[in-house]
Amino acid sequence: MPSLINPDVLARQDEFAARFRPRDPFRHIVIDDFLAPDYAAQILDQFPPFERGNARNEAGDLGNKSTVEKIRGLGSAYAALDDLVQSREFLGLIGRITDIDDLLYDPWYFGGGTHENRHGQDLDTHVDFNRHPLNRWHRRLNLIVYLNHEWRDDWGGALQLHSDPRSAGDRIIAITPRFNRAVIFETTEASWHGFPRIALPTERQALTRKSVALYFYTKDRPTEETAGTHSTIYVDAPLPARIQAGRTLDQADVDELRTLIERRDQHNQRLYRDLGAMTAQLEQVQAALYAGLLGRLRHIARVALRRWRG
Repeated sequence: MPSLINPDVLARQDEFAARFRPRDPFRHIVIDDFLAPDYAAQILDQFPPFERGNARNEAGDLGNKSTVEKIRGLGSAYAALDDLVQSREFLGLIGRITDIDDLLYDPWYFGGGTHENRHGQDLDTHVDFNRHPLNRWHRRLNLIVYLNHEWRDDWGGALQLHSDPRSAGDRIIAITPRFNRAVIFETTEASWHGFPRIALPTERQALTRKSVALYFYTKDRPTEETAGTHSTIYVDAPLPARIQAGRTLDQADVDELRTLIERRDQHNQRLYRDLGAMTAQLEQVQAALYAGLLGRLRHIARVALRRWRG
């Protein structure tokens, strides 16, 4: 591990732990020059082309975000990263910084891996799914390493941490996605985050926002932080402040409003799919209960009770 992580990070663990503790707006830390410089350069050099990843959004449409979850096959630098993030030394380092013991690495990289976002892409404010879909571990931490040598805040794409996106008093911390900058933040029911639409100048639209996302879990978590299992929860972006009574809409206004409506429809469709899947599972359980003798007797008793009450 020492050859892949910047030695300065290893030497400053106690300082980073103190910086992580405040809940402002929730526990997080920004660590610049996180990886050893030469190794960070290798990670960027072996970053997969956009076309290699999965560029379909939650509605199944091709979009401006491409992801590769299984990073081990991307090259020697990513194989080394896969070895690193599952090592006892690395999990211990992140555990000491965050004060979360017994962290678990996700061998499936579910939702993680390499992320590449093109001009026009954004990420609505959300809290993440809270249980691993296969083993039901509790999701506890996100660790994102950015890989952009050239990035400006006025291009959009800055990671935004929100205190409460549904409140008029929402406080936002913006973090520029600079090269070899790591952001570690807790995953709770209040860890709202996202990024605004990437709007690159014409001469820079070949640039993309690149990062590697790593998620960590535990088998248990504090009772006060435990919630019912849920998928990602989004807050739809509000209408732009410029949309006011009496304004004549131009083409840019129409395009932005159309995008907002389409995004809301996508979120609703995802919720409908989730509800349909839950209903189907409930019907299967009910069918199994009624299949046996005990189930049939229970069904007869319920029918008789309804008739008696009626």
